[in-house]
Amino acid sequence: MAGRSTSSTAASVGAQIRRRREQRGMTGSELARRAGLSKATLSKLEAGLGNPTVETLDALAIALRIPLTDLLTRDTDPGPVYVPGTEIAEGEVGRELLRRISSGNSLEIWRLRMPENTELDGVPHATGTVEHLLVVSGRLTAGPSDAPRELRPGDLLAFAGDAPHLYRTGAGPADVTVVIASPIVS
Repeated sequence: MAGRSTSSTAASVGAQIRRRREQRGMTGSELARRAGLSKATLSKLEAGLGNPTVETLDALAIALRIPLTDLLTRDTDPGPVYVPGTEIAEGEVGRELLRRISSGNSLEIWRLRMPENTELDGVPHATGTVEHLLVVSGRLTAGPSDAPRELRPGDLLAFAGDAPHLYRTGAGPADVTVVIASPIVS
């Protein structure tokens, strides 16, 4: 493998393996043992030089106690994610996946109730924190201070919570569910 360039996928998977291992306070030897791999194989994978099979990635995910898909997630910031609310026919059941939050995070679920004509400046959280807002009732302007969004009932907005952000109501109150996902640091 000497002289071979690292693919972006291999590098991303390797970085995720190392990140999850370090979050759990595990040594490379311990993870390799739990996954049934040699230390050299794990070292190559973490360096982004390997071409692991699905079975190898599955063994690592099980040893790390995370979903396999977490190892395939790239650490790229998509910027704010906006999912507008949808309508369903009366009497129908509606079930929608709004956002998947990878493991390796500490989750806090908050209920935010704001009276009319109120503005709050969000205090930036720890690096890597993402806030998820789901508007239950009312209307709200929220998100990054430099690019807030107008939100209605049923809308979801996810944005970097480690940067300045705001919440603002207009002529009526708002009731919002807030999920704060912060990276677990060991």
